[in-house]
Amino acid sequence: MKRSDAGAPDGPLQAVLFDFDGTLADSIPHIRASFQHAVREVLGEEIPDEVLLRNVGMPLAQQMRILTDDEEVAERLLHAYRAYNHATHDEMVRAFPGAHEALAAIRSTGARLGLVTSKSRPIAERGIQLLGMRDAFDVVVTADDVAAHKPDPTPVLHALAGLGVDASDAAYVGDSSADVASAKAAGVLAVAVTWGVAPRERLMEAEPDLIVDSLDELLAALGFEAVACESDGTDG
Repeated sequence: MKRSDAGAPDGPLQAVLFDFDGTLADSIPHIRASFQHAVREVLGEEIPDEVLLRNVGMPLAQQMRILTDDEEVAERLLHAYRAYNHATHDEMVRAFPGAHEALAAIRSTGARLGLVTSKSRPIAERGIQLLGMRDAFDVVVTADDVAAHKPDPTPVLHALAGLGVDASDAAYVGDSSADVASAKAAGVLAVAVTWGVAPRERLMEAEPDLIVDSLDELLAALGFEAVACESDGTDG
């Protein structure tokens, strides 16, 4: 597959990889609440959401070390976050409207699907099972599966190896600068979505190949527009 000057693929993709939080799962409010709980409990203070959410996309332990240079405090923040997050997960996480239909539209063309997330495997599996997405993915790569994490290309490359697909024939779709950086370093089409954690301006700074504002726009940009239209018709 070659890419046009505008960044769009010139041929059919063999695989589309997705981030989870903020891309398929409407979970950013849950992540925000979990961070707020942790910093209040451990630090006894309020930290602006912009600071708390700036590094979403990286593994959680890494994010906590950015909030403090004290390793013991970082561990306490991590424990407090996870305790709240796990206790409230099922009531606060839901799929973005159209996410299931988008995955089905891509699969119906014969393209492979993968999930690449910085979550640990237990909570990642819990999320995709909760949202009824487990059977959609041919490969799931979590923070537990690789030694290096986004923005490093390793997770994306690991997923491609599992699928047996070349980077030139794949795209990675995510909502953070770390997602874009990981995709670009791996050599796949880097697609940023604006409905997640990062504002459009920050995503643009990461220089994605494509930036889209809706799942319908994503399908069209990746060449799945006709399938999406057919799905819309059959769903009524």
